[in-house]
Amino acid sequence: MKPTSILCLLLLLFISQTNYAQTTVDDPEIKKMVAEVKSENMEATVRKLVSFGTRHTLSDTKSNTRGIGAAQRWVKSEFDKYALASGGRLTSVIDFFTIKADGKRIATDSQLGNVMATLKGTDPTDNRVLIISGHLDSRASDVMDAKSDAPGANDDASGVAAMMELARIMSQREFPFTLIFVAVVGEEQGLYGAKHLADVAKEGKWNVIAMINNDMIGNSLSSGTLLRDNTKVRVFSETIPFLETEAESKMRKSTNRDNDSPSRQLARYIKTVTNQYVEQLDINLVYRNDRFLRGGDHTPFSQNGFTAIRFCEMNENYDHQHQNVRKENNIQYGDLTEFMDFEYLKKVTCSNLATFSNLAWSPKTPTNVGIEVKDLTNFSTLIWTAPEGKSVYGYNILIRETASQHWEKAIFVKDTKAEIPYSKDNFFFAVQAVDAFGHSSLPVFPMPIR
Repeated sequence: MKPTSILCLLLLLFISQTNYAQTTVDDPEIKKMVAEVKSENMEATVRKLVSFGTRHTLSDTKSNTRGIGAAQRWVKSEFDKYALASGGRLTSVIDFFTIKADGKRIATDSQLGNVMATLKGTDPTDNRVLIISGHLDSRASDVMDAKSDAPGANDDASGVAAMMELARIMSQREFPFTLIFVAVVGEEQGLYGAKHLADVAKEGKWNVIAMINNDMIGNSLSSGTLLRDNTKVRVFSETIPFLETEAESKMRKSTNRDNDSPSRQLARYIKTVTNQYVEQLDINLVYRNDRFLRGGDHTPFSQNGFTAIRFCEMNENYDHQHQNVRKENNIQYGDLTEFMDFEYLKKVTCSNLATFSNLAWSPKTPTNVGIEVKDLTNFSTLIWTAPEGKSVYGYNILIRETASQHWEKAIFVKDTKAEIPYSKDNFFFAVQAVDAFGHSSLPVFPMPIR
């Protein structure tokens, strides 16, 4: 065991002597990975993607210098470089599929392709999957214009650059289960690439515990209002799951858990981990699936029943979004590299990395999580079953007032049952498993036990 790992274990042992202590232990390896994120790497990636002129989904696939085909092959070639440094554990492929003409944004039957790198886990008994994506395609003002320049620097070379930086860094480490890094296509034409992958995951019964979509994460200046802020980023999460059953709907209403969907738990998890590992960046939790009039690649995953969220910059600039490159009234339009904030992109990427690696090293979630409601008392008793697989060091009971957006307190316990001096009428709770190095599972909202 590495000296840094022994130190983490000793710290947890010390903290756990008080049963109700709040545990926050930084993993030195995650801090090291976060420090490896380089803004210059991502700037180089963005500039390379912009150099292909347009990456419109229906643009040229044969040229080696222009169009979506050249961009796909370049991304795969970068994945292949990471694969060499991974000792063969990382593999890459362009996953081609055919989309039928839809009479809307796909004029004729077309072959599309997601560029995907898969980092195989070390534990053959752990079937969990994590997915992180950015969309490779770009667009001009006319969504059907596959010829004009469409640089797509921020939308969404920024998300692809972040995803690739994670693939580069994480492929040099070992994780127990499968991690997938993907540059999807067809986003501007109707989320086709993401829908294809989400359908493959559903049909293959993949155990996708989280899907993170990065779409426009490199701009910090708003149009119109001219607000500039590189210390906040939005995380969008759905409220009521798309595939909620009648029984789940009844339980949600009876427990008032409208703000505690699995995607909301993932969003809060991101906020907690970001606060722990990333300086000068705050997660703004947005309680809707996405913005008005637009959508993102997390949505097909949500629609298929998976836990999925979207990262998106805090202040959008519509002069540089879905615009032909031009100058009018001394205003430069177009999604150009010169308008990006690469230090902001770096911080958002660090948030992704800290979240993804924590989840990738985490134990499985506790099961049968319940809260006793049979007695009238100002204490609350929670009970759960230990997860299978990777050993668990203990559990965090997360607590917040019912009107609060984010968890306000964590109580660490060693057993699978705990009575705490907080009224079930006044607070919401969740339980997460924690390993000896502070990696925590996603939180699980308790069900009433009568």
